[in-house]
Amino acid sequence: MLKKYEELSKRVNLAGTLMAKSVIYRYLNRTNLICYSELSRLLGCMAFVKHENHNPTGSFKIRGALNFFHHVSQEELEGGILVATRGNHGLAMAWAGQWFNVPCTVVVPENNNPEINRIIESYGAELVVRGQDFYDAQSYCEELVDSAGYYYVQQGNEPEILNGLATMALEILEDLPDVDTIICPIGGGAGCAAVLKTARAIKPDIEIIGVEPHNVPSFSHSRVKGEVITLDEGAYTIADGLAARSVFHLPYVIMKDTINDVVLLSEEEIIEGIRMALSITHNLAEAAGAVSLMAAYKIKDRLAGKKVAMIMSGGNLNMDTLKTLLG
Repeated sequence: MLKKYEELSKRVNLAGTLMAKSVIYRYLNRTNLICYSELSRLLGCMAFVKHENHNPTGSFKIRGALNFFHHVSQEELEGGILVATRGNHGLAMAWAGQWFNVPCTVVVPENNNPEINRIIESYGAELVVRGQDFYDAQSYCEELVDSAGYYYVQQGNEPEILNGLATMALEILEDLPDVDTIICPIGGGAGCAAVLKTARAIKPDIEIIGVEPHNVPSFSHSRVKGEVITLDEGAYTIADGLAARSVFHLPYVIMKDTINDVVLLSEEEIIEGIRMALSITHNLAEAAGAVSLMAAYKIKDRLAGKKVAMIMSGGNLNMDTLKTLLG
């Protein structure tokens, strides 16, 4: 099976990212890459934050959604699209679907963030609640595809989604050509794989470091095993956007032999990352969006004196997490 995705990975490339840039800028502005003096002092390096939380849907996912819709034929989209999500992917696909007049059905797990659910519906998408977690929601989507004729968008396995997401890396390297290290969260793996593929095409020696929750290390375990594995049910993290029990196959084949390192964070460290984002950058980052900052702090000795870009991937923090943080 991996052979198929190794072939598919060739379609994730710098040329595709450059074309995606021309598509995405019809709808989005560039996000800021800001150097924070206090964060730089704390980490002992020149610390920059890439503010993907400032995008219209509050995360980096909108880049991939727009590029996907631009490249898929109308015939393929005739029956509408179907996605599984904990939040940001569904928000992005529903928002972009409005621009392209494509019906969107979004499957979320039970006990999903009700604020996210309401916003998805406000974008005109049909919301379906099914399963205990993201993995269950994915499984239900696979059942629906056979009976309903949807185009099922597996976010991590669509090359044009990755080419769209990779425009993050393009902007970082345009704004900071001598960046040494990029730190990026890993959930299903699409964002980090996209950043790695484009950044390395421009600057082969750049260091790419991923971040995962210690409780849900799906990519790290797959990397050690040498194959994509699925973690047991019940794997939980407060970082909803990183709660993927299995990494997608396409990101896995891109990252498995090329990523420099993956930092694992405890739940307490993830919460401290949200506090760090709020106190130092004055941004209310979601848990998945703040992990890059905390990972940099955890390995600050390795980063000393370098120019480091940390991707703040999203800002859709739910109220319960905020109460935990402030309490």
